[in-house]
Parts: sequence; C-alpha cells; structure tokens
Amino acid sequence: MVDDLLFSLVLTLFCGFIGGQIARKFGAPPLLGMMLMGIFLGAEGSNLIAKEMLDLADDFRTMAVTVILMRAGLGLDSQKLAQQGSVALRLGFLPALTEAIAISFISIWLFEFDWLTGLLLGCVISAESPAVIVPGMLRLKNLGWGVSKGIADAILTGSALSDVLILLLFSLLLNFLSSGDLGNSQIWLLPLEIVAQIVLGVIIGYSIGKIVVFVAVKQKWTQNNVQNTLIGASFALIVVVVAKNFPYFSGYLAVMAMGFFLIKFSPPLARQLRQEFNHLWIVAEILLFVLMGATIQLKVLENILLPGLVLLILGLLLGRTIGWYLATVGSNWTWREKFFLLPGNSAKATVQAAIGAIPLSMGIPNGDIILAIAALSILVTAPLGAWAIPTFAPKLLTQDKIDPTKTTAVNRTVVLGVIELETDKKIPEPSLAIALLTKVADLARRTDGEAIIICPNQNQAADISSLESMIAKLLLDIPHQIIYLKEPIIEAILPIAHQYQVTEIILHQKEQKKPHKPEINLDSVAEIVLNNSDISLVLLS
Repeated sequence: MVDDLLFSLVLTLFCGFIGGQIARKFGAPPLLGMMLMGIFLGAEGSNLIAKEMLDLADDFRTMAVTVILMRAGLGLDSQKLAQQGSVALRLGFLPALTEAIAISFISIWLFEFDWLTGLLLGCVISAESPAVIVPGMLRLKNLGWGVSKGIADAILTGSALSDVLILLLFSLLLNFLSSGDLGNSQIWLLPLEIVAQIVLGVIIGYSIGKIVVFVAVKQKWTQNNVQNTLIGASFALIVVVVAKNFPYFSGYLAVMAMGFFLIKFSPPLARQLRQEFNHLWIVAEILLFVLMGATIQLKVLENILLPGLVLLILGLLLGRTIGWYLATVGSNWTWREKFFLLPGNSAKATVQAAIGAIPLSMGIPNGDIILAIAALSILVTAPLGAWAIPTFAPKLLTQDKIDPTKTTAVNRTVVLGVIELETDKKIPEPSLAIALLTKVADLARRTDGEAIIICPNQNQAADISSLESMIAKLLLDIPHQIIYLKEPIIEAILPIAHQYQVTEIILHQKEQKKPHKPEINLDSVAEIVLNNSDISLVLLS
C-alpha cells in the first residue's frame, strides 16, 4: 500500500478518468469503468490507494453527493413539479417502502433472517442512489425527454424524499437491534420525524438560499462565478455536516431545496451555479465511484452471489413494481412513461456504500451478509441504471421543448463562416475575409464553440495558401475546419449547415444598388438561409 495521500488522490483522479473513458469507448457507462478501476486500485487489487485516502472516503462521498443534489435542486422546474406533486410525493415513499418490505420477507426465506433484520436489509437495499439518478435525470431534462409532464422532476424529488424515509427507518431498526430497546424513538413517532425532517430541511434550504443571494447578489461580496460557486458549495456542505451532527432535519433535502429556491430568488445566479456545479461533478463523480469500487470486498460476494441476485430481482419485481404502480395510479402518465421507472428509478449506489457496513461494524447478526448484498446491489444496479436511463428514455418518453432557465441545453455551438469570391476575381477581398473571420472567432470564443469555414474551390482561388494562413492565424485558438466548395454556394450552404449541425451562419451582405425606398435588400444566399432554415444568420455589411 502507498502511504502518500497526495499521490493516492492524483492516482485516483487520473485512473478514474481513464477508466471512465475506456468504458465510454465500449458503450458502457463511465461509472462502471471508474468502479472497476477502484477495485483494481483498492485492497482487492493492487492496493495502491493509501489508507488515509480510504479513511477519507466517506468525506469525499459526502462532498460528491452534495454536488449532485445541488445540481438536482438547480435543475428542478417548479411548474412541472406542481403538476406532478402527488406523483412525486408517492414516489418518495411507496416504491422504497414496498421494496424494503418485500426484501424483508424474501431474506427470511433465503437467509433465514428474523423479520427485523430482514427489514434492516430492506432499508439498505431499497434506498435509491442520487449518484446515478440525479445525473441521469438532469441529462434527460437537458435533452427534453419527458419534460412536458415533469417526469424527471418527479423522479428527482421522489428520490430525495425516499432517502429521508429509508434512513430514518434504518436508524430506528439499528438502534433496536443493537440495544433491544427503541429508546427515545418510538415507532409511532416515525411519521412525525419524517415530516419534521422534510419541513425543517425545506425551511433551512430556503433560508440558506436567501443568505447566498444576499451575499453574492445584493451585497456583491463576490466578483466572479468561481467565488459564487465557492459560497454556494460552502453553505451546502455546512448544511450537510450540521445535519450529520444534529440529525433533526434532512441535510441532503436542504441542499436540494437550496438550489430550488435559488432559481426563484436569482435566476442569473442559479444559471451560473448550474454551469459551475456541472464542472464540479466531473471531479466529484470520479472520486465517488473510484472510492466506492475500492471499498467493495469481492471475497464476501462468493457465498451470496446467486441468492443475492435472486433477492435483488424479486425485491424489484414483487416490491418496487407495486410501489411504482401505486405511485402513478390516477396520473396522466402513459404506460410507457410508467414503465420508464424500471430503468429510471432502480439504481443503488451512494446510500448502500454509506450505510452497508454499519450493521457489521455494530455487531448486528448477519451484518456480513448485509454488507455483501449492499456491495452486490452497487455492482449490478449502478452500471445498469446509468446505461438504461439514456438508452430507454428515447424509446419510452416524448422529447419536448426545454426551459433554458431551468436547465442547461446540451448543444454545442458551431459557427459557419462563408468566404465568397468577389465578382470576376480569383481571390477573396482580404479586408472582407478578415472581418468575417474575426466575427466568427469572436462568436466561437464567447460560446466556447467551433468553426466551419466555407472557401472557394481550390481550382478557382489563385492564392489559396495565403487564405489558409489567414484562417489559421485568426482562428488559432478555435477548433475549426475548412471546406472547399465544388458547387455554387447557394446550393451547398444548407446541406453543409445541416450536416455539421451549425447553430450560426455568418455571411457578407453584398453591396447592392441603393433602392428608392429605405428597405433592406438581401442577396440570394441570405434569402435561402432565412426562408429555408431556422439557423441564426449574421450579416456583415
């Protein structure tokens, strides 16, 4: 084992990134590659991760989950959530509860558990994973899948509420099994505790959102997006840490509520934070899943592999499916949209990694089996869920128009610049070409985009090398490519624009004789673009 913490951190990030990209190349979800890389780097493999790094795994996991829940809150749509409020509320309780009950009975049959230990196992397994569900649902919202009915919003909210219920029930059962006494938490108080945690979580999220807006917007204590993100992330982490030490409210729900209310209080700030937290997730995802893989003990899976798979499948089919049906009955969801809950709301990872080892550490009988099944549920459902969400969404959901104030559109900017020959000339006018290329570069830089430059046929232009040098110089820091035409520009421009998914077209407005009336005359190329496409057009005079 390597004892250098910094080396372990760098190794985790680098190898996790490589593992994710390899998995992506083979069409698998990146988190699968990250988890496998974690297994390789951990004690079950090469043992290259320092013990100090593994000791900090829970803290890194907390930070990663905070990032994704903040992203979830910043991506919620209040109008769609209001439409699906009843469904979201029922999704927050019924699927996880019915699955936990089903698993408790199945574990009595498969592992000869008593019913309380079986219910404890059910709580560990039935909790939904924000680490898989939140990124998946946000990507669907970015692409418009199921947006009109707020399906992703309902799943996101239901998942957060579900974990509140399951973690409270888990704590209650753990207390009873370890001491034989329910102590201060009586079963009849459980509903009140759930309501209190939800209400206090929302109130605290609302209050922290107000504070962040006061600091960043009204008092202007921050000067840029990085500082805004620092303030938002710090407050979010403080809320989660306080909730761990004073468990009277749901810290994760408070973070999600904080992001949700920021959209109401300051939409510009919410948009900036949404983009920055997307960037933070790139690092947080690697840490989360590599360390999750590093803590999995493969040896404990050997004896329970087959019965563990049977338990997971039956728990899904006999338990969670009933909960899904009850949660969506009477809604306006079609059968296809209801069926999407199977891939969209089944993944387990974060909660199982956080609480799976607790029963064993506290000496609960059969704690080793609980830990092994928790690990198995992560290995099976996390990669499967990450793959199934984007795979089945186009088959089961409708694609609708997105609201750019609630999400980040997944679209790249491609600027198409057209350099035309002047009449009866063999080379483009240099001043006009420079002006056009400068405009293309400016727009591409502002939007972090790329450029396509249409040039005259190489056989027509006499000095093509000087033109290429000009393009290379002015677009030095912009990803770009040059396309030489073989046909007239009027015939080629729209096919090229559609082939490369162009978002902006920049043309020179050719000089025309001044009309008697002050009206705009467009040349034929500009008219073709305006009349036959919805691509934005910029005309340079």
